[in-house]
Amino acid sequence: MNRETDATEAEVVYEKHGHVATIRLNRPERFNALNADVFSALTRAWQDFDHDPEMRVAVFTGTGRAFCAGADMVSRAERADTSDTSGDERGQRRVMPTFTARHCKVYKPVITAVNGVCAGAGLHFVVDCEIVIAGASATFTDPHANVGQVTALEPIGLSRRIPLGAVLRMVSMGRAERMSAQRAYELGLVSEVVPDDDLKKRAMEIADVVAGVSPDTLRTSLQTIWDSLDTGLDAALEVGWERIQDHYGHPDSSEGPRAFVEKRTPNWTVAPRD
Repeated sequence: MNRETDATEAEVVYEKHGHVATIRLNRPERFNALNADVFSALTRAWQDFDHDPEMRVAVFTGTGRAFCAGADMVSRAERADTSDTSGDERGQRRVMPTFTARHCKVYKPVITAVNGVCAGAGLHFVVDCEIVIAGASATFTDPHANVGQVTALEPIGLSRRIPLGAVLRMVSMGRAERMSAQRAYELGLVSEVVPDDDLKKRAMEIADVVAGVSPDTLRTSLQTIWDSLDTGLDAALEVGWERIQDHYGHPDSSEGPRAFVEKRTPNWTVAPRD
């Protein structure tokens, strides 16, 4: 597979390998903790991935021995020390940061490969993707309460993927509760656990398989599924049926059956993004 580097930023590395994009957090000295610069770099990477017709699937991971330690508490502490939090400033509302594919309304498939600890805000990357695999030493934890921060967004996402009791235990016990990769697999948060040294290779193997299906068909399917989480069952089924019918006019809808009958690889058509 040819390797093409699209953009390398100090704290986020974005590369392209054929039809597969790789996005990697690159702050190993801070265990890939998230700050404003990382948020901005990730948003740019997701937007480029979404609008590049050659990119069909993304692999997301971290550099070093941690996947993501969550929000950068050092940066937050420095802001707290230098900010005037009196009066109206204390009640000021901020816009929720956007740094995952789902945050950015990207519905191309994303494979998250968890290497090492995944903590706090790092859990967003796990709940906002299609496939999660983990290295054997990976762990999952939510230490918000240990540092005086309300945790809400991450456990809300987690509660849609694993039993509520497991989420509440994680929230209540904070950093003392480190869910192992095997336990995450048993609960369905992770679909596959592999030896640490095989994590990147396995993620790319899965990505190559995903890249082989109809890109537009898959994106529409995934968006329909994600959208259904925000509606009732009847409304979701109605939208799903509408999208099925709308797709009948897409070239891939006839190319797929034709290629199946002719026993050949389909020639998929990729519609340009708006």
